[in-house]
Amino acid sequence: MKKLPIGLNSLEKIIKGNRLYVDKTKNILQLIDSGDYFFLSRPRRFGKTLTVDTLKHIFEGNKELFKGLYIYDKWNWEEKFPVIRVDFSQIPSKNASLFEKSIFNYLKGIQKSLNLEDIEEDFYGNYFRELIKKTYEKYQKPVVVLIDEYDKPILDNIEKPELAEEIRDLLSNFYGVIKGLDEYLRFVLLTGVTKFSKVNLFSKLNNLYDITVNRKFSDICGYTEDDLDKYFSEYLKGADREKVRKWYNGYSWLGEKVYNPFDILLFISNEHQFRPYWFETGNPTFLIKLMKKKKYYIPQLEGKKATDSLLGSFDVYTMKIEALLWQTGYLTIKDTIPMPDGSNLYVLSYPNLEVKKSLNEVILEYLFGEQPEADNILMLLYNADIDGLMENFKSLLSAIPYTNFTKNEIDSYEGYYASVIYAYLASLGIDLIAEDITNRGRIDLTILLPDKAYIIEFKVKDGKEEKDPLQQIKEKKYYEKYLNKVKEIYLIGMTFDKGERNITEYKYEKV
Repeated sequence: MKKLPIGLNSLEKIIKGNRLYVDKTKNILQLIDSGDYFFLSRPRRFGKTLTVDTLKHIFEGNKELFKGLYIYDKWNWEEKFPVIRVDFSQIPSKNASLFEKSIFNYLKGIQKSLNLEDIEEDFYGNYFRELIKKTYEKYQKPVVVLIDEYDKPILDNIEKPELAEEIRDLLSNFYGVIKGLDEYLRFVLLTGVTKFSKVNLFSKLNNLYDITVNRKFSDICGYTEDDLDKYFSEYLKGADREKVRKWYNGYSWLGEKVYNPFDILLFISNEHQFRPYWFETGNPTFLIKLMKKKKYYIPQLEGKKATDSLLGSFDVYTMKIEALLWQTGYLTIKDTIPMPDGSNLYVLSYPNLEVKKSLNEVILEYLFGEQPEADNILMLLYNADIDGLMENFKSLLSAIPYTNFTKNEIDSYEGYYASVIYAYLASLGIDLIAEDITNRGRIDLTILLPDKAYIIEFKVKDGKEEKDPLQQIKEKKYYEKYLNKVKEIYLIGMTFDKGERNITEYKYEKV
């Protein structure tokens, strides 16, 4: 078996090093044949840089690298094009002045590598324009421009909005150069994690074809189920494929669901140990702070509905949590709902168990300062020990540091308590459904075991006349959804008190 290409984003190193390459050249050829100006957003470590590198070698005509691959006998290797490749992950952005100077130095390096004469321009945008023109004149061929990690300088400073805005404006001037150079360009691709609004970043480059949410290009990055069968069957011998699917598959951009490549390669390399390999390489602290600041209802992460405009609404000052979570890979598209005007409403949820479990662990650590102990909660659920379960939840809520309440009113909205319990259970990998839809309404939370279902309704006591939560479950017959699916169904109504910041009453029945 070939060595795995862990950490490699260079096609040449993979091919010449006799490492495994999952052939994406069919997708890439389809992309090239579909137009000239493209934008692609994918989460980190999803293969964007390898895609950019593969495009570079195709346009440069490096035929020997593609022997045995789909594109080998379908591309005119005699026609070669000059390539300008910009990787913004390599350009420092600690401040705007340094960033601007670094862009200059980076472009000068490209100018030298293309054996061009010195360019006499003192504005980075004009320098980039002249770089494209002079490349065209020297090689007498239209130029290919590939820009990787286009948004990294902004994301690196996202917690400093003023600096992020400065860098965003510098980038807008840089990208705007491309718009008026059609006659000099053969192909353009920008890749990144986020999709910044065209109004502020791409206002001068509004001819990009955004293929982020596009069935035709949904698996241009990531591994499909067929890819695992074709390329990894030997490596995955003995692995529980259903469990692999549950842990690492599930990312969707309208087409076939895909696996995160980084997860699969590390899972194989670590002898089939299930761990959050991808999640551990990033830090969602900023996301968690934003969710806490905006009092986000955590269970709503499953089943959140979003429009195209919402998913593309990310900006330095007006960040929508759902858009940011989706673009960074913590949520994915689970379903689409056609709208009367022809557009789609997207149903978002966690892509897989890795993300659901790990993100909720981080949420809990942020609330508690550390990961709270599970205290045999699975055993309590399997034994239907509801009194023990409630004591567990009470201990959980009482362990939240008092300082979490002193400078805000985090406990003043109804979803807070449900969010804590949901995050706690989700961090343990327990099968949950929040806002579980029935033909009579929505169940606040459903816990599913192989032979049991727990139907839970939450209420917060605020001095007003409140309906008994258990009675609500019974009146609306929420349990009917699971009558023929499990052997035992338990109904639980929980009441919280804001003054006590805990569960003050609970009732339960077995159906």
